[in-house]
Amino acid sequence: MRDDLAIVIPVGPGDRAWQGLLPQLAAAPAHEIAVVLARGHPGEPLPLQHERLLLAVAPAGRASQQNAGARATQAGWLWFLHADSRLAPATLPALAGFIARREAALGYFDLCFLDDGPRWMHFNTFGAALRSRWLGLPFGDQGLLLPRAVFERLGGFDESLDNGEDHALVWAARRQRVPLQRIGAPLYTSARKYAQQGWLRTTARHVGLTCRQALAFAATIGSRP
Repeated sequence: MRDDLAIVIPVGPGDRAWQGLLPQLAAAPAHEIAVVLARGHPGEPLPLQHERLLLAVAPAGRASQQNAGARATQAGWLWFLHADSRLAPATLPALAGFIARREAALGYFDLCFLDDGPRWMHFNTFGAALRSRWLGLPFGDQGLLLPRAVFERLGGFDESLDNGEDHALVWAARRQRVPLQRIGAPLYTSARKYAQQGWLRTTARHVGLTCRQALAFAATIGSRP
């Protein structure tokens, strides 16, 4: 199993949050950093000062963009980050330690929220920990990390889904008995949608969608979360 790393960052139309993430990745032990723009993304200069950084274009949607990023890279490990992800001091050391163990597993980080949302976000942090550790359902904003061979065996992200492609990948891993491993370090994400759309409404929508998807995915593999 190769220990080199590729980081894949899907960027939605008009999204510039990735510009704050790239400087944090300067110290990442990555051979390749793929920024995958949605087709039709408005043209803007990219900071291509480093040979590790490459640009790809794919149809809009995290599933297709992340699959395109995986295809555009060659490293033995894949780390999928959202454009609004932000690292903590412990994130990269924990990442390197997880890769060094060379486990054929799907790793995930502890979800935390930036201070750009409502004060109630600590409940969401607790809920994400509960969902991940007790229900075995980490999501894409937790920085899914896995060997390329495992990603390919799982079939990549399901591009037929409008949303929940990360959820579907986790269920595919459960079906194939790929271990889900908590990496044990924080990874931050923006809470701005909760501020813009309302904390209660957004939280309820996410919980409802998660439950519906979990029931549907469990039915297809004949098991329960």
